Amino acid sequence: MAPTPNRWRIPIGAVLVHLCIGSVYAWSTFNRPIQALFPDAPWWFSPPYTTFTTALALLGLSAAFGGPWVERRGPRVAATAAALFFGTGLLIGGVGLALRQSLLVFVGLGIVSGIGCGLGYISPVSTLVKWFPDRRGMATGMAIMGFGGGAFVAGYLNVFFMNLLGVAPTIMTLGVVYLVVMLAGSRLMESPPAGWLPPGWVPSEHTNPMIASRSVSRDAAIRTPQFYLLWGILFINVTAGIGILAQASPMMQDMFGRTPLEAGAVVSLISIFNAGGRFAWASASDYIGRRNTYTIFFLAQLALFLVIPGLAAAGQWWLFQASLFLVFTMYGGGFATIPAFLADIFGPQNVGAIHGAVLTAWSAAAIVGPLIITELSNRAREALAPGANKVGIYDTPLQVLAGLLAVGAVLTLFVRPLRTPDHARDA
Repeated sequence: MAPTPNRWRIPIGAVLVHLCIGSVYAWSTFNRPIQALFPDAPWWFSPPYTTFTTALALLGLSAAFGGPWVERRGPRVAATAAALFFGTGLLIGGVGLALRQSLLVFVGLGIVSGIGCGLGYISPVSTLVKWFPDRRGMATGMAIMGFGGGAFVAGYLNVFFMNLLGVAPTIMTLGVVYLVVMLAGSRLMESPPAGWLPPGWVPSEHTNPMIASRSVSRDAAIRTPQFYLLWGILFINVTAGIGILAQASPMMQDMFGRTPLEAGAVVSLISIFNAGGRFAWASASDYIGRRNTYTIFFLAQLALFLVIPGLAAAGQWWLFQASLFLVFTMYGGGFATIPAFLADIFGPQNVGAIHGAVLTAWSAAAIVGPLIITELSNRAREALAPGANKVGIYDTPLQVLAGLLAVGAVLTLFVRPLRTPDHARDA
């Protein structure tokens, strides 16, 4: 008899890959050291900011366009390619910094590493839902938790190595480290044997109408209303969270008079709740259902976004922090729950490719969320009299985001089981 596969090595490999690519969220620690190397760079091509924005944009685009290739070639090949792109991109960017060539920095950190992020983000997803049909949410939550945790780890590593080595050697060193770790993680990933089921697990005889019994292709999925409902749900959840994330430190300084150091400490803690929420909420969705999980996200955040201005006006610092941390558990939880939701609706066979397509919602939200909160708060700031209290300048943007969250709650009500003709199935 063939040995029973050990499915628990698959999420370990996925976490190793996601810990490395998640470091992109900590690249702000490189901003000032990189900017100091290019003091005369024009605003439209400032290396610290154009590279980060490009990397995030290419994360979504490479996930969308590379999804079918990832499904065809399997998780090991895809994760290996992600490692080569991400690690090599950091090496190219580091060489560009050493030579003070801004175009090389942009190509390495922005384009090459961005492609590696996208391929690395989706490479474990479909594999995990196939290995864990009994715990789809928990499995994807474990992997995507690594992406949130990667920012927390990298935030400290980046500063430590820069103080020791300088910015260019640090980025090249991390490129080598991430390349090795991601390659190790890729070796742990493989698809399950055909027809494999967890030992002792028997699918329930009571079928859940929200869980598809067969799979559809990516092309069939993106022609359904369900795909666009889930795209909108992810877009709104990310827009709300990333809008707060973009202005978290200034908000705390303006609303509560905190110093940049105090605000920075809270921002660091946010990454822990972001990572923890990815695992906790995705695991909970296995029991309460994906649609119910997102309904909770939208209703709870709607209430919190409306309450936060009152907490600021009353000087309730600790309650404000608790509210902020809860929001970010749901921000992270939204990322981790969406792959399982897609597998439920469209089946597990092509979920990696479908997940890549729906991640374009992340790219769009990364523009819209910060734009809403930054533009509206700046307008309110400009309207203040000199020396006036700034505590209320975020009221309007938070109310606008609350309105979007209300729309998200309504969208969840329209998500229904997939009804497709037989010729669209098993593609």
